[in-house]
Amino acid sequence: MPLRLRQFADRFRRASTPVQAACSHLAAANARTLSWQRDVTRIGAPTGLERARAEWMAAQFATIGWDRVHRDAAGNVIARRSVRTNDGAPAVWCCAHLDTVFDDPHPVVTQDGPRLTGPGIGDNGRGLAALLALAHALSEASVETPHELVMACTVGEEGLGDLRGMRALMADVRPAPLAVIAIDGAGEDRIVHAALGSIRWRITFHGPGGHSWADFGAPNPVHASGALVAALQAIVLPREPRTTLTVARIGGGESINSIPRDGWIEVDLRSTSGTVLADLSRTVQQAVTRVERAENGRRALHTDALTAAIVQLGSRPCGALDADAPLVRLAMQATRTIGVAPVLSIGSTDASIPISLGIPAIAIGAGGRGGGTHTPGEWYDDTRGIEGLQRAMLIITGAAGVTSA
Repeated sequence: MPLRLRQFADRFRRASTPVQAACSHLAAANARTLSWQRDVTRIGAPTGLERARAEWMAAQFATIGWDRVHRDAAGNVIARRSVRTNDGAPAVWCCAHLDTVFDDPHPVVTQDGPRLTGPGIGDNGRGLAALLALAHALSEASVETPHELVMACTVGEEGLGDLRGMRALMADVRPAPLAVIAIDGAGEDRIVHAALGSIRWRITFHGPGGHSWADFGAPNPVHASGALVAALQAIVLPREPRTTLTVARIGGGESINSIPRDGWIEVDLRSTSGTVLADLSRTVQQAVTRVERAENGRRALHTDALTAAIVQLGSRPCGALDADAPLVRLAMQATRTIGVAPVLSIGSTDASIPISLGIPAIAIGAGGRGGGTHTPGEWYDDTRGIEGLQRAMLIITGAAGVTSA
C-alpha cells in the first residue's frame, strides 16, 4: 500500500469500511477531480446565466452513475442515485453553487503543478468538482447510508443572485432535509455555522436636470448622493455584534456641463444580528429623508423638487447553528481526524437559508489553498486538497447516519 494510503488507513481506521474505501478512492482519483475543476471553471456562469454549466454538471453526474438527475424550475441541478435508504426519511443535501462573479463566457484556466489559476477556480470551481468527486467515490465504494445523500448545484448564490437557488430549493424540498452541507471554495479547517445577514439597497435621487449655468439652483441629485454618503459615513456602528455599512457604488449625471437628472448609490449593510440590521435600515432611511429635504430646501424658486427612491436589491438572513449542535460537532471531529484544528466562522453562503429556517446546515471548504477570490487572478493550490475531500466525505456520510466502526 502506498505511504499516503497507509497514512489514510491509520487516520480513518475507525470509519466504516465502505467510507474508508470511498476516501481511498478520493486519493486515487485526485487527477480526475482536478480535471473536473479545470473543465467546469472554463464554462462561464455569471449569476443568472448558469445554464451551460448546469447542463455540464448534470451530464457528469449521469456519467458517474447518479441516474436520477434533473433541473428544477429555478435552474438548480439535483442528482440522486438508486440506493437502499429508509423510504420517506429525510435526506442529507450536499450543495455547491454554480455561479461566479465574472461575465467572461470562456474563462481561461492554467495549471502549474498543483496550482490552478483562473477566475472562479476556487469559488466555486473547487466546490463543484468536490461534489462530483464525492458522488463518484460514493458510487465506486458502494456506500449505502441510512439517510439518502442528495447532490445539488444551485444558481444565484453570488451578489445580486441573493441566494436565489437555495431559496427555491428549500421552499419545496423533497425529500425533506435532515441536514444541508454547502461546499464553497478551498480550505479544510473552516466550518461556517452562522449566517451573516445583509440588506442591499440602491438609493436614487431624481431631479429636473438642466444646464449647469442657465439652470443653476435646480436641485442636484449628485449633490444629494454625495451628502448621503457623508451622512452614512457618520453613522456610529456597533462593534458587537459586528456590523458594517459599505457604500459600494455611486453614479449619475449626463455630461460635465449639465445638472444631473439622477444620482444614485448602492449600499451594503451587514450584521450578525437581524435586530441590528433592522435598526440600521431605519437609520439609513431617515438619512435619505433628511438629505432629500435639505437639497430641496436650498433649491431656487420655481424649480421642480428632487425626489428619492429606495429599492431593495437583496436581503440575506441572519441565524446560527449552535456550536454544540450534532452537525457542528461531527464536522469538528472530522476536521480533527485529518489532523487539522477546526475553525468555526460566520459567512454569507448557501447554508444561510436553511440555517434561517431552523434546518441544521453548515458550509465547508473542499481542501487545498486559495486566494485572489473574485479577481481575474484567482488561484487554487491542491496542497492538502485530498484531505479536504476526505473530511467532506466523513461529514456527509456521518450526517447521513454512517457510524464509526
